[in-house]
Amino acid sequence: MRLAFQKISPFSHHHFFLRLTRVFAASLLLVALHAHAAPPASKSLRIYSIDVEGGQSTLLVTPSGASLLIDTGWPGNNGRDADRVQAAMRDVGIAKIDHLLVTHYHVDHVGGVPELARRVPIGEFLDHGENREDSDITRHDYAAYLKAIEGKPHRVVHPGDTIDLPGLSAIVLTADGDHISAIPGTKPQPNPWCASEPKAEADPSENARSVGVLITYGKFRFLDLGDLTKAKEIALVCPNNPIPPIDLYLATHHGMNLSNAKAIVDAIHPRVTIMNNGAHKAGSPEAWQTIHESPGMQDLYMVHTAEGSDAAHNSPEALIANPKGSGDGAYFMVTASDDGSFSITNSRTGQTKDYAKR
Repeated sequence: MRLAFQKISPFSHHHFFLRLTRVFAASLLLVALHAHAAPPASKSLRIYSIDVEGGQSTLLVTPSGASLLIDTGWPGNNGRDADRVQAAMRDVGIAKIDHLLVTHYHVDHVGGVPELARRVPIGEFLDHGENREDSDITRHDYAAYLKAIEGKPHRVVHPGDTIDLPGLSAIVLTADGDHISAIPGTKPQPNPWCASEPKAEADPSENARSVGVLITYGKFRFLDLGDLTKAKEIALVCPNNPIPPIDLYLATHHGMNLSNAKAIVDAIHPRVTIMNNGAHKAGSPEAWQTIHESPGMQDLYMVHTAEGSDAAHNSPEALIANPKGSGDGAYFMVTASDDGSFSITNSRTGQTKDYAKR
């Protein structure tokens, strides 16, 4: 039996290998494009409560990858707080901060700005305007902040202003001692806890000037009022409360008893609270108790054990990122869905607790 073979001309042979080379090159290009493509967008909002040892630094990253950092912690300590912010950024996969909001000019909130601004691209700096506190240390920290942001995009925010975070609503509730009276699309409700709230003394410090924000992602709501003190908290929610029920509350002023008035904590009905206290700062028994017994409160997380408090006013160890005697630097990561459900992961233990939608 004879086998028939097709004769291939040198011309056909050349074109065969030319087509093969082109296909191979196209395949390499597709692989390269795939390797450099942005990762698919998450369907969750991420919130990191970063341990800055009794200061504040809270990183929010939207499902589209847009970012808001609220405060930067302390200066010094060999760049410790900037290191911890950058660690959170790496964990969530971002290399820049779109918006940096400074709630007020106390050193545990604004002190880390110069170091972080040297390391990380920052799209916009937000604050309440001029320093209002008659204090040498606060004037010093405010001057250092102004020097760090010189020539960079900067915006002074007022109650009712918004922060551009695609997919989220971020509205300023308080700033420079003033507050919003109503949130667009909602109706303020009479606050029954105002009548029994003791009158609070006026606070001349920068705390009372704190920028407070309400973040809404679908049905999930997060509230951060910086270090707002009781007189301004009460003015915000009495006699009518403009703030809808909150899923996650950042305990105001690190859980100090100068803040967290019962009239506001009970009125906002938080489901879960994170207290960004230090081992030897804040986490006061009075504030802890007010939050713990608030109607509907499920869990109260603490960044540190409050070592100056007692066992009855500290949360269970599973809800503490940095217990007494442990290494510092552990944080909480919140993963929130637009249906209002969310989870909280303790980076120290790796354990995650889920919270169903309302």
